[in-house]
Amino acid sequence: MVSSAAVVSASILAFAVPQSLAHPFVSEAATTVSSAASTTEPVVPVTNVTSHGSYTGPPATTTGALSTEVTASSVPALPAEQYKLQYPADGKLHKPQPAPYTPAGGLGTNGSEPVYRVISDFDYESISLALYQEWIELDLFHWGLATFSDEDFEAAGLTAEDRFLLEFMADQEVGHATALTNMLGPQAPVQCTYNYPVSNVREYIDFNQKLTRWGESGVYGFLNHLDSRETAQILLQSISTEARQQMIFRQFDGLFPMPVWFEVGIPQSWAWTLLAPYISSCPENQTRLIWQNFPALSILNQPNPARINGSDVWNETTDSYANTLNTSSISPGEGCLNATDKSQDCGPAITQNRTNPLSYAGRQVFLQWEEPGNCIGPNDSYVTSTSAGAPKFAAWVSQLNVTYSPLLNISGNTAYTIQPNSSTYEGDPAINGTMFLAITDDDLYVTPFNLTQINPHVNALAIYQAG
Repeated sequence: MVSSAAVVSASILAFAVPQSLAHPFVSEAATTVSSAASTTEPVVPVTNVTSHGSYTGPPATTTGALSTEVTASSVPALPAEQYKLQYPADGKLHKPQPAPYTPAGGLGTNGSEPVYRVISDFDYESISLALYQEWIELDLFHWGLATFSDEDFEAAGLTAEDRFLLEFMADQEVGHATALTNMLGPQAPVQCTYNYPVSNVREYIDFNQKLTRWGESGVYGFLNHLDSRETAQILLQSISTEARQQMIFRQFDGLFPMPVWFEVGIPQSWAWTLLAPYISSCPENQTRLIWQNFPALSILNQPNPARINGSDVWNETTDSYANTLNTSSISPGEGCLNATDKSQDCGPAITQNRTNPLSYAGRQVFLQWEEPGNCIGPNDSYVTSTSAGAPKFAAWVSQLNVTYSPLLNISGNTAYTIQPNSSTYEGDPAINGTMFLAITDDDLYVTPFNLTQINPHVNALAIYQAG
């Protein structure tokens, strides 16, 4: 209960300063307080731009993925663990609380001091893969700024502010590389040299948005399988930044920034397959990886975001695997960058909604894939391989879905398929955005948490620009 004295005091104050509401007082600092910066963790040594170009050195003395004793040809599919089906999930508490406002359960919640360190082979190989990705992004972002002039960027619709953002994203990669290196220890992978399939800013931006797609999705695929939950926490906080980078590159590419309801996760071997071709060489004694390199898949009519009608294309990519857009055969009247009709424009923007979709359900997609056995990756020291049988299906991997469509008119290593009409949930077309397309020998049922079960059935792999 409020006392009468308090009420009176409040009333007196109200009458005493009636003008304070009409004439607010703006306070300005009279003094400036300064203090020495706290001790910070040093970053790992970096080179802003490494040498570039295809590998031209001697044949590698060590080839193939890192390996030890292999106990089975694949991980068997098992039924669900029954305890996971037993929790009532009725909104009530079913066990004593370990502390106030704290429900029972969870991982790493017993109060023990966190240890930010890998604790298994799975952890080490997964975080090492992520570090390889951080290193190439650091180099790629700096390389574009060093290679293309301000006028080149301006012609592609990217201003000084945009270039500063690109520079800041490179700085972010220094922090990410430092964090992952610290969790791996002294044998962590270091910077390599790289080779990018681009010749102008538009191709460069498109390659960036594809590379950051598999970088982001590659982490989503293993993050919740890590043994070290502390390591997973740090990686989550770095990959959340990379997700923003990927969206920004889509905006720079004139694409709708986030055309999906869920972001897809992919197996580590998929991320390594897509990354390795763009690493030319690494230093001697560089830490090697266990992950598989699948053969390349070329999408012969890969949608081209630089065109007004991006789905009406043939052989307009600079490479396989990433299937980066190629601008060399686009005439001024066919390009969308500076289209006079604003409904056809695809310049950098917060958002763009294309009149002509890049792809659509029912579209014929023409495919060509390589045989296994090609040397690839750092120093050409990895070898593409597959354990799959004869190709039969295209696997469309996006959001929460893996949707299969049959390969048609198979002739040697070429075929076509029909882009499926499928949804994640009603109102959300599953096949959209920057996604993944694989050739498989089986239409195996898999879900986001066990997608790696598809690996023994993969013949070849690529990025597909669905939207």
